[in-house]
Amino acid sequence: MSSKIACAHCHLEFEPSVMIKDGENYFCCSGCQGVFHLLKDEGLESFYEKSKNTTLSPPSQNFEDSSSFDTELFYEKFVKTNKDGFCEVSLIIEGIHCSACVWLNEKVLHKMDGVIEANINFTNNKATIVWADNVVKLSAIIDTIRSIGYNAFAYDSLAQETHANRERKSYYLKMAVAIFASMNIMWIAVAQYAGYFSGITQDVKTILNIAEGILATPVLFYSGWIFFRGGYYGLRAKVVNMDLLVATGATTTYIYSIYITAIQKGEAYFDSVSMIITFVLIGKFLEILSKKNAADTLDKIASTIPSEVKVVKDEKIVTCKLDDVKVGDIVVVRSGEKVLLDGEIIKGSGSFDESNLTGESEPVYKSVGMSVISGTLSIDADVDFMATKDFKHSTLSNIVKLLESAINKKPKIQQMANRLSEHFSSVILGLAFLTFLIWWFWPHSFETSLMVAVSVIIIACPCALALATPVATLVGLGLGASRGVLFKEAAGLETMSKSDALVLDKTGTITIGKPEVTKEHIFESFDKKLLYSLVKSSNHPVAKGVLKYIEEEDENIIDIVFDEFSQIPAQGIKAKFGETQMLGGNRKLLDENGLEVDFFTKETLFYFALNKRVVAVYELQDKIKDGVKELVNSMKKMKIDVIMLTGDNESIAKKVASKVGIDKLFYEQTPQSKAEFINKLHSENRTVVMVGDGVNDILALASADIGIVMGSGSDIAVEVGDVVLLNNSMKSLEDAFRISSTTFSLIKQNLLISLAYNALTIPLAMAGYVIPLVAAISMSASSLLVVGNSMRIRYKWNKD
Repeated sequence: MSSKIACAHCHLEFEPSVMIKDGENYFCCSGCQGVFHLLKDEGLESFYEKSKNTTLSPPSQNFEDSSSFDTELFYEKFVKTNKDGFCEVSLIIEGIHCSACVWLNEKVLHKMDGVIEANINFTNNKATIVWADNVVKLSAIIDTIRSIGYNAFAYDSLAQETHANRERKSYYLKMAVAIFASMNIMWIAVAQYAGYFSGITQDVKTILNIAEGILATPVLFYSGWIFFRGGYYGLRAKVVNMDLLVATGATTTYIYSIYITAIQKGEAYFDSVSMIITFVLIGKFLEILSKKNAADTLDKIASTIPSEVKVVKDEKIVTCKLDDVKVGDIVVVRSGEKVLLDGEIIKGSGSFDESNLTGESEPVYKSVGMSVISGTLSIDADVDFMATKDFKHSTLSNIVKLLESAINKKPKIQQMANRLSEHFSSVILGLAFLTFLIWWFWPHSFETSLMVAVSVIIIACPCALALATPVATLVGLGLGASRGVLFKEAAGLETMSKSDALVLDKTGTITIGKPEVTKEHIFESFDKKLLYSLVKSSNHPVAKGVLKYIEEEDENIIDIVFDEFSQIPAQGIKAKFGETQMLGGNRKLLDENGLEVDFFTKETLFYFALNKRVVAVYELQDKIKDGVKELVNSMKKMKIDVIMLTGDNESIAKKVASKVGIDKLFYEQTPQSKAEFINKLHSENRTVVMVGDGVNDILALASADIGIVMGSGSDIAVEVGDVVLLNNSMKSLEDAFRISSTTFSLIKQNLLISLAYNALTIPLAMAGYVIPLVAAISMSASSLLVVGNSMRIRYKWNKD
């Protein structure tokens, strides 16, 4: 008696020690285990009754061992842990070529225990999978994907390009065979059509039909294999997809033509079989090229990340891997090189090109003490800088992650389109069958009935419906990224396009957030070095404004070292140098120290006193950003209410609001009251966009439907925001509204095009006015029309 145990799925026998025990069942691998549970969950247990005398192949047999996905090295390189403690990985799903493929993979993955989230982007076949590692291993997830006819590998930009090229080459070969055969079939068809009018014997006609059939066979079964494969796996998951429509229509016509050729009576349609496959295949290939073009901007940003960097080690410059650089390491950048990490310059100076991140074409000059941003390019700067973040937490790395995450988040309108396309194919098959019956009973011609039904199947196009949203969304996200507008989720485009209230913080949003001296009042002469040294010791924005003013007056001024120095929160600075007592700050500081002053204005004031006597007063204003007034006017034209919320006093708030044309303002607001105000707008059924940059804006940003953060804002504010303006400009904010509005309009246009196309062409096909060849051309054209319409936004904005 054999001691081996048969696998519950594939029936292959193995020793018990190598088997996976699952309740009463044993499995030879996690792939078989996954398929077993998948079939059970889908109610397809009868599969095993039908195959009980058959030995099946384990699902992952033709692929490399999936256990490599569970190794520590793989996890370190490709898997990250999200804020909820779950594992997250980006994979490329190989073999996806229509929206039904996406739906099938997502459905199967969501049914797995331990899989929290599975989002697949149709435009680039990239899957973001979140799972509980203590419940299911990544290898089991990979095996499940393989079990339904696809393959998965870790996302890597270079590897992805290699796979994309391989897919294109595969399409090239399939199209070459299809086009070659179709061209020869058409020459034969010319002879047949000529004979139809001038007369042709049945023997000659049969020979021509056989020749056409021989040429049509590789077109159907080689070039058209992807449709059979897609239709098969769709049926396994109880999905009627576009592939099944094409495969059904072409195969039915092929079988009928063989029958006609065999009985030597009637008309064969091998030319239609060849043309259907050829034109649909060409349409799919053009879709692949269009989807690649739509993702170019995102690829461009990702491609700015080389793998190595130069660092200083033991007073020598050495090259090391980017991931090995730690915070505090000294990085060397020379003229013409890219900055790969965030840091602070400690040696050298020069100009940097930040257009990749901010969209600004003007070079930015930077010197010692200033920050450099990863992803920028050194134009003429030879600098050494100290890394302030490792690569995983760098600006560029975060931007790429956010972009990749954004294109996987589906807007509500896309979810609706996906639900429509899921049921679309089933309806079409039903209509085709109904059409066949009607034409069979009248005019009672099997040939005519079959050809009309095939035309109905072929002309219907769920792909156009499925492509309506993702391509337009991806183009909008890419356009935003190229202009310094980073949407964290694609759904933000839809929400922002429906907004009717824009709430603006003042400091750092409407204004620069850096007060500048507008007037200097000197009451007694004094040594400017005392004041210069005092304000240089403070990080307060007002002190920095005075410091900048003094440095512009005298570039060669030097500071001194105080004998005593202290900062008084919310008041200012106290210091002592020799016998001289100094005070610098606001009026409250003077009141606390018994000094009387009779100088007042509505502006921000900085008082400077020596030995209990006020010797100077500086008036400062926070300069308003360029483009704010134009933004407000643009929002009014779009019928969006603009509201200013600020913690400043009434006089300053009203002065700023009047300068930029804002009619609605609320001053002396706390972080809590800002959030309460936005919730009040929500109670009025308003869709609110909040723009801020500081920690005090976090509650309001989180409360708003869309939170927009300036790229220079605090890290926590950037984390909370839904959209990041990388270049901090009001033009980018206006662009964000325009891009979201235009993108959403294109999505609606695409859905209308798709629905109108099907509403017009399907009745024509059912009425017998469309032959299968024209149906195939029309179906491909509808998908390309949707893609082309989506690309209009890019060309339109490039002209602006």
